[in-house]
Amino acid sequence: MFTAIPLRLLRHPHRLGTGILSVIRILADQLPATHSLADPKALLHRFDDLTTQLEQKSPTLLYNENQVQSFSTLAKELGISVPDSVSEPLGNAPGTWTPFPDTIEGLQKLKKRYKLIILSNIDNRNIQGTVEKGLKGAEFDAVYTAQDVGSYKPSHRNFEYLFGHARKELDVEWERGDLLHVARSLKMDHVPAKELGLRSVWISRGAEKTGEVDTYEGKLGFEWRFDTIGDFANEVEKQFAAKGL
Repeated sequence: MFTAIPLRLLRHPHRLGTGILSVIRILADQLPATHSLADPKALLHRFDDLTTQLEQKSPTLLYNENQVQSFSTLAKELGISVPDSVSEPLGNAPGTWTPFPDTIEGLQKLKKRYKLIILSNIDNRNIQGTVEKGLKGAEFDAVYTAQDVGSYKPSHRNFEYLFGHARKELDVEWERGDLLHVARSLKMDHVPAKELGLRSVWISRGAEKTGEVDTYEGKLGFEWRFDTIGDFANEVEKQFAAKGL
């Protein structure tokens, strides 16, 4: 079995109150309390919508450029002027993300049993920094990025790129069940996985309590759910031990 893992193994700034969210607050603080987007979380959702729209409109645009342009568009929508120095760090954020406490050890356990592939929605420079810093200590057999593919997930092109290159480079045939997609994002990963018939595991990180699943009712097909990558790795070890392996 080969495991394809997108980069939701790190402490994403959306959740930390740092990085992107701290920049978003610069805009939120300039809005009246009665504004529909005065809540930073609501503003963040709008930013996410804009990044997704730009990914679809300009699929070859690099991650960092997408982030900066989307932030600029958001500021213009709100009628707020911000200097470039505020938005430019957004595109370089992935290399600064830190792993969840369970991530590295969980990946190391999985690597004993499986080959690991990253299927990422960021660019090559950022992924290099992320793997070398944030994921230092974990080992991957292949890394495929949106820059390599020329499009962003949830486009099927990204998964077809994974299938083709995994077959050619690692002798992995997803049609015979060699691939298991392990992911956090329902929209970017699990919806297309179901559409393509790719088996998957949802690493929810508590999202099952937010009602997020209801948004994609009928569009999801993950076979297992674990709160963390560490929980998933521990269950894998448990199953192998039960078989005396």
